[in-house]
Amino acid sequence: MPRSPGGSDAPGPPVLAALADVAYTSYWLDDPGRPRPRPALVGDERCDLLVIGGGYSGLWTALIAKERDPGRDVVLVEAQEAGWAASGRNGGFCAASLTHGLGNGAARWPRELPELERLGHRNLDAIETAVARYALDCDFERTGEIDVATRPHQIDELRETAAQAAALGVQEPEFLDRDAVRAEVDSPTFLAGLWDRGGVAMLHPAKLAWGLKRACAELGVRIYEHTPAEQLSRAGTGSSGMLVRTPYGRVRARHVALATNAFPALVRRVRPYIVPVYDHALMTEPLTGEQLAAIGWQRRQGLSDTANHFHYFRITADHRILWGGYDIVYRYGGGVRAEYDHHPATYRTLAQHFFRCFPQLEGVRFSHAWGGAIDTCSRFSAFFGSAHGGRVAYALGYTGLGVGASRFGAEVMLDLLAGDDTERTRLEMVRSKPLPFPPEPVRWAGIGLTQWSMSRADANGGRRNLWLKAMDRAGLGFDS
Repeated sequence: MPRSPGGSDAPGPPVLAALADVAYTSYWLDDPGRPRPRPALVGDERCDLLVIGGGYSGLWTALIAKERDPGRDVVLVEAQEAGWAASGRNGGFCAASLTHGLGNGAARWPRELPELERLGHRNLDAIETAVARYALDCDFERTGEIDVATRPHQIDELRETAAQAAALGVQEPEFLDRDAVRAEVDSPTFLAGLWDRGGVAMLHPAKLAWGLKRACAELGVRIYEHTPAEQLSRAGTGSSGMLVRTPYGRVRARHVALATNAFPALVRRVRPYIVPVYDHALMTEPLTGEQLAAIGWQRRQGLSDTANHFHYFRITADHRILWGGYDIVYRYGGGVRAEYDHHPATYRTLAQHFFRCFPQLEGVRFSHAWGGAIDTCSRFSAFFGSAHGGRVAYALGYTGLGVGASRFGAEVMLDLLAGDDTERTRLEMVRSKPLPFPPEPVRWAGIGLTQWSMSRADANGGRRNLWLKAMDRAGLGFDS
């Protein structure tokens, strides 16, 4: 029987040698074409809309705000540089799903799932349109994604997902048996696959962020980098606006959009809904023609396996393989710190799993290894809300699937700030909140027990133990 990429054997010398020369930085950000940072804010600014955060959420919010009203005065502040965090470190999977997968959406919003799927595909179409309209040079390819089974019980799970999609009337993915999936990408671990042909695009994530930054500036958005937002408050007694303090200045704004994701929200009551977890990835050196021929992959789909502790992997425009996921690392206390970005034990595990998946690539070396924080919430998909009498809006909790969904979140934030009744704001998904996480040390213990239980389920034919079943009943189960 093919072995799962989630095996536990210790990596041997050939695997470790593949890591010998890695650069410990995101491959996407390690680019000589990276734009220069814009100056920090010094002094006072006034605007109609202040966007806090220069990742996808903030950049899409600023761009769409100007598209809706070209006369709106928009300022964006970013603590470091646009795209430096999760937007420049992810795998580049731009998915239509707004619910982190069909299973997770069906478990939480079964009645409105067809509508969520329709809005999600419309959102992905809008991203593709924006890529063309603004000439965003980000290697956008609408290749789709294949979920692969590497254990026998996962084959049935793939068939169930396909049947579920058909019953809901949403776009049905194509089931691939062992021979069919290996004809697309050849790995001895692949037993079956489910190909979503139109619902996922592959792209260069940092170039998308940089392109959005340029497009925002061309539309008149004033962008200040190396400008952390330190405090949010009302602008003054009787004022209808908000005041945000930065290290060297202040911004007075009628409305504020918070797009800070894994970092502590300036609206403190939102913080219990979010925990930062750390995801990691490896990038290979460019493959030779012979190596490419050994694995196929001519249609360049994104791939992920269907374990609880899953891997995601894709091929880049310059014929490298990105291999990420599996471990999700939570640090006690939920801090976001640069020293947490790298985790050598995870890099060793990922390298071992890579060569188990693609033994024909023995001898390939990794050029880059990196990690970073992503924001997760207890429902594993974004949540939304407003504060300060509707003057502040937020969209948070994307749980690693924000490349596409962040644009939808930007539209929701702008709808909320405008007080508009739209098809988005009427959604139960938008009107409801996830359950908050408990305080430490219960949070740390609960996350650890969940991680252990999910590993046990992967090893035991997908059978969920009592803890996971209790989590499911409480609305905290993850089925994506």
